[in-house]
Amino acid sequence: MDRLEASRSPGGALLQPIRTTCPYCGVGCGVLATPDGAGGAKVAGDPSHPANFGRLCSKGSALDETLGLDGRLLHPMRRGADGALRRVAWEEALDAVAAGFQRVVDRHGPDAVAFYLSGQLLTEDYYVANKLMKGFIGSANVDTNSRLCMASTVAGHRRAFGADVVPGCYEDLDLADLIVLVGSNAAWCHPILFQRMLRNKETRGAKLVVIDPRRTATAEAADLFLEIAPGGDQALFCGLLAHLSDAGALDSAFIDAYTKGFDDALIGARRISPTIAATAASAKLPEAAVAQFFDLFMRTPRVVTAFSQGVNQSAQGTDKVNAIVNCHLATGRIGKAGASPFSLTGQPNAMGGREVGGLANQLAAHMGFDAQSVDRVRRFWNAPRMATREGHKAVAMFEAIERGEIKALWIIGTNPAVSLPDADRAREALRRLDHLAVSDNVLSNDTINSGVHILLPAQAWGEKDGTVTNSERRVSRQRPFLPAPGETRADWAIVADVGRRMGFSGFDYAGPADVFREHAALSAFENDGERDFDLGGLADISNAAYDALEPTQWPIRRKESRGRARFFAEGAFYTATKRANFVAPEQPALKTELSAARPLRLNTGRIRDQWHTMTRTGASPRLSRHIAEPFVEINPRDAASFGVEDGGFAIVATDWAECVLRAVVTDRQPQGQIFAPIHWSDETASLGRVGALVAPFVDPYSGQPEAKATPAAISPRAFALQGFLLSREKAAPPEDGWRARAAVEGGWTYRLASDAPPQAWRSFFRGAFGAKDAIEYIDDSHGAYRAAAFEGERLVATLFIGPEPMSWDGALAFFALERLDGAQRKALLSGRPPDGVADDGPLICACFGVGAKRIEAAIGAGCKTAADVGKALRAGTNCGSCLPEIRRLVTQPGG
Repeated sequence: MDRLEASRSPGGALLQPIRTTCPYCGVGCGVLATPDGAGGAKVAGDPSHPANFGRLCSKGSALDETLGLDGRLLHPMRRGADGALRRVAWEEALDAVAAGFQRVVDRHGPDAVAFYLSGQLLTEDYYVANKLMKGFIGSANVDTNSRLCMASTVAGHRRAFGADVVPGCYEDLDLADLIVLVGSNAAWCHPILFQRMLRNKETRGAKLVVIDPRRTATAEAADLFLEIAPGGDQALFCGLLAHLSDAGALDSAFIDAYTKGFDDALIGARRISPTIAATAASAKLPEAAVAQFFDLFMRTPRVVTAFSQGVNQSAQGTDKVNAIVNCHLATGRIGKAGASPFSLTGQPNAMGGREVGGLANQLAAHMGFDAQSVDRVRRFWNAPRMATREGHKAVAMFEAIERGEIKALWIIGTNPAVSLPDADRAREALRRLDHLAVSDNVLSNDTINSGVHILLPAQAWGEKDGTVTNSERRVSRQRPFLPAPGETRADWAIVADVGRRMGFSGFDYAGPADVFREHAALSAFENDGERDFDLGGLADISNAAYDALEPTQWPIRRKESRGRARFFAEGAFYTATKRANFVAPEQPALKTELSAARPLRLNTGRIRDQWHTMTRTGASPRLSRHIAEPFVEINPRDAASFGVEDGGFAIVATDWAECVLRAVVTDRQPQGQIFAPIHWSDETASLGRVGALVAPFVDPYSGQPEAKATPAAISPRAFALQGFLLSREKAAPPEDGWRARAAVEGGWTYRLASDAPPQAWRSFFRGAFGAKDAIEYIDDSHGAYRAAAFEGERLVATLFIGPEPMSWDGALAFFALERLDGAQRKALLSGRPPDGVADDGPLICACFGVGAKRIEAAIGAGCKTAADVGKALRAGTNCGSCLPEIRRLVTQPGG
């Protein structure tokens, strides 16, 4: 049965909307997905879901564009002796995976094998993988790409609270009178939550402080922006703790009743930042701005300090988390309405993975590797080879692979050849494995292309059935609304099949509800309220109740039907003493020093409309219109100093690799620092894998790598020609030079730069599309070449290449037409849009497809504010992540 048949009910009518959960960030938005009868679905926000109340960000709004089967892995594949991957039966593939792992365990022991998992997995998938490796194979070498995302928060929570528990909830963002965002571009990375913050600001007068090295879209909405130096967060919050003490603003009753270690923490804070002046010097901030922030925090009882990757992705990330938590503990601002430290989680199920032991230093149900917990999990699972010590964390895992200590690896749902620091080295390590299995839903990515032996087809969002947990500890159902295509299967079922083939009992699950019940039962096993994570109230849930499960927060203990929103307002921490631990921070110091050869700090992160390595978002034409190329942001003074031009190209070099990126010169980027996004891979760009640039240094407590401060150099890179190719099918432009691929409506675009002469591009086009009906324009005097190929009246490809940068908007408008007449064919090569079709310019609002030129026209027609533009064009009225750009257009000269 194909998707078209399965998306209709027996009577032929379209199915009703299915309530499911968005597969992107940790906000965990509810989604209504309605199959459209053609193998896709209409997607809208779920008004009843408490995470988003019907709103979706640009990525969530475009989910319908990512459901196609182009590039999907639909059948198991195995690499033969000739090096080629060929389709095989499931039985052969599963036998090969099981035999490969068993062979390595028999020869080298269980520590020679590993799993590398993903925050994109469902909790049920995560649970079965951890059970197999830690309980039955006998190794704790199970880690996840969440290590790159939130591991420092986990370590900080465990040090302070005795457990990895988020004390607050989203409602606190509505009730706070001061919201402090640290290292978080929430306007782009968590836009639905950011809109809640802005509504609080507008309706209740809450103040917003943003602490970040970059003047991001989030910073533009701040009442106070602190453009902090890289690594300065620890000094800032140590200074805040010292100031609160000096000003008599501590909650001594809370400290005395519910905490320990305050005196040592205060001594440590004073050693780092004894005064406002010292704090300002360490963080490279104006002293008046530091004093203003300290005063705001001190005078405002209801404070939420929300932090994200800028804090976590640091070689001092755990200490930064604890420096923030210390200030909340010292003022008793924890677990109270509108007052808590709050971690904004990066991935949709990073929390769920933490719950089941997805990190190498944890066991399932938030238990650690103490002897009591190891014994408890062993007895519950009846596990024959229970792991008794921590395994390798992500970066250390790939270093162990490189050394030959780990010889077999199973990667599930992630792309470490792109996302890990020092990614070139990680990719080469993969090629050294004796046995590499990958479960994924794509046929090709950088990791799969790094020597995979067995390729297993997994279900994708829209097909998967299970649960995820969001940043406020809320468990939501991810329900299938499309049939699984080809021979794809659920990840938990694939892992369970391998476990049975390795001779282990305990993996006979009939469905995801069986896995969930076992997961919930383990959380309650010998618990009695002593451990934070507890889903005991759902341990006996029926299949029907599991299918109908409403979003609910944990803990839900036995005989309870509702979860709990907040923790710790009256103590009851999960340490041995039941008191919270103040943690004395170590002296902050960046792992790497700048030099004459590497004079800049490279900061990496996300952009508004793309996700991770673009496996999903890269298929959306709408999302690709906003930013279609890998780029580097640089301050104007630095650009002038290093000879880099806005819109030109630049070589960014570190001690680990080089990239060639489009240069964006902007005063929103501080002097001495550059920023590049993480999303592009060898699949989507040449020389754009920014992960390869990043130093592989990690936090000593969390194992999370530093991704925000790698020493780098930048220099200009000139190309003789620039241009673009539009094609209905994926193409293969010449490898020399530079390229970046993006989805467009009806096909693909390749942004191009090259030193090859126009004649070489003419030869390429004729070779690739010469069998079609083609037209050409050649200007030898200026070195320009343009061509178009047709099938009948339909444009199938067009290439523009020349010495100056070219806009693709006009050609894209022709590409969107079903057929072109003779006059339109000639007009196409002029680069102007078709008659009657306006050039909308660069996309600003991805939710409603509104470009810059339409917004500028609305401003010219009388729109004075972003709200006016929203009323006229709808731009900025959904997720709001484009509002900073709209405001800049409104306020620019002539706006």
